[in-house]
Amino acid sequence: MNKSREHARLLMEKAAEDLYVLRRLIGDPDAPDAAVGFHAQQAAEKLLKAVLTSRAIPYSRTHDLAGLVDLLGQNGIRRPPDAERLPGLTPYAAEFRYGRLPPEGNEAESVDQSWVMECLVRTQAWAESILGADGQVK
Repeated sequence: MNKSREHARLLMEKAAEDLYVLRRLIGDPDAPDAAVGFHAQQAAEKLLKAVLTSRAIPYSRTHDLAGLVDLLGQNGIRRPPDAERLPGLTPYAAEFRYGRLPPEGNEAESVDQSWVMECLVRTQAWAESILGADGQVK
């Protein structure tokens, strides 16, 4: 197996781990939004990077979901269904996780948990449609 395919498979496995954690956090009234948002952002990032990696498309070391989505389009790869909303998860990678929440009253700090799970299920299905469920490039 070539290195790109192996790395893509590993990224898919790691995204599945974040989704596992999310499934346990979603619906728990005590789960902090920052934790839900962090695992959602991480899953999305890994799924996007898995697709890019599978096509041997280089990307910088980044948490910027908008940049990763743009890179897909620049390389002629169909974007995930929630491409416009995914970048809203980017601040959960570091900014919100380390306490720099937006000013009080800003809705951006609240995570729409039902959308997050639905979005990531769609994003995972999108990645699998390109790579295959086992992380192998179709």
